[in-house]
Amino acid sequence: MSSAAMADSAGTLDDFRQEVRDWLSANFPKSLMGQAEVAAAALESDATPTPDHERWRKAMGAKGWGTPTWPKAYGGGGLGRAEARVLQEEMDRAGAWNPIGGMGVMMFGPTLLEYGDEEQKQRHIPPIVRGEVRWCQGYSEPGAGSDLASLQTSAVDKGKHFLVNGQKTWTSGGQWADWCFALVRTDTRKKHEGISFLLIDMKSPGIEVRPIRLISGSSPFCETFFTDVEVPKENLVGPLNEGWSIGKRLLRFERSEISGDNPAVVGTLWSFSELAKSYRDTDDEGRIADSDLRGRIIRHEMRNRAFAMTARRVMLESRAGGSSAATSVLKNVSAALAQERSELAVEIMGMNGLGWGGEGFSDIELDATRQLLSLKAVTIFGGTSEIQNNVIAKRILGMLDHQ
Repeated sequence: MSSAAMADSAGTLDDFRQEVRDWLSANFPKSLMGQAEVAAAALESDATPTPDHERWRKAMGAKGWGTPTWPKAYGGGGLGRAEARVLQEEMDRAGAWNPIGGMGVMMFGPTLLEYGDEEQKQRHIPPIVRGEVRWCQGYSEPGAGSDLASLQTSAVDKGKHFLVNGQKTWTSGGQWADWCFALVRTDTRKKHEGISFLLIDMKSPGIEVRPIRLISGSSPFCETFFTDVEVPKENLVGPLNEGWSIGKRLLRFERSEISGDNPAVVGTLWSFSELAKSYRDTDDEGRIADSDLRGRIIRHEMRNRAFAMTARRVMLESRAGGSSAATSVLKNVSAALAQERSELAVEIMGMNGLGWGGEGFSDIELDATRQLLSLKAVTIFGGTSEIQNNVIAKRILGMLDHQ
């Protein structure tokens, strides 16, 4: 690129940066500053959004900046990667956060943009861009977890529709979802080549959802039962019996997002230095007196920051269509960091970090207990660490199975 072209590009980005600043100043409610984690939690519950939250969601949805790199033809921002970075930088500077999220943005939307037909894109992408619908994932089954291709939920061709019967489990947010993207068996004679990718309206007759209560006290997952559920033929994404390739592509988007800035995975971003000084002794220089604990906190924070920068880069690449098997590496690293973080927090708090309820415990202490328990599952959901190791060995390191 010539120096003149580089100058023009920089000038264009400067103009765009000013446009973003002006728009955020006019549209982002100041009452929502610092509420990103609260908003992320609300996406995984039936909490009623505040009027300011709704106003912000509608503004971002109408602008398309909740999905900044998605095509304008479907309501997205249509931004390039450089512009998307500027948008994120200015949102960070203003204390703003993206109110458009959930599985529709994380996984299904990018997948449909690659594999869906034009009618499917026009129908489903705009509501995702505006944050108007919730999607859930119908993958795992009681007998098909790590070996997902063993799934048995069937979709039988009945002419104008498929008749779906079976059970899914660990359906995140199933009790609040409007739609489900599911892998179903359409050919019992083959394993991987007998699976199709189907979109199911969760309001269809014959669907029963049972929330699963976890040890942390929350119920973000469900068992989902399908009994003679009629699904229109136009809800099939891609060719019949070729859903396995689509499903694998979607999992890359999922792992990319799981390994990124998701507070539900990374955990509450406590300042460990301040937290430790609240519970532990300090020396004459104001440092944490326990040198071993001090060193472990420093090492953790260094790894966490390095990971955050790498994850942000990978997520930007993923949203621009560049997701790769490297997301399996990040998924494993993020899981280890999240668990380490929750364990450090409880260790710092001592007995105060082991409370479940009642008087004598602060909100942050009770949250630490639940984080510790909840994050034990992070090495399982989204693909177990062992499965990710297999992906890393085969697809990144080029190792082959022994014959």
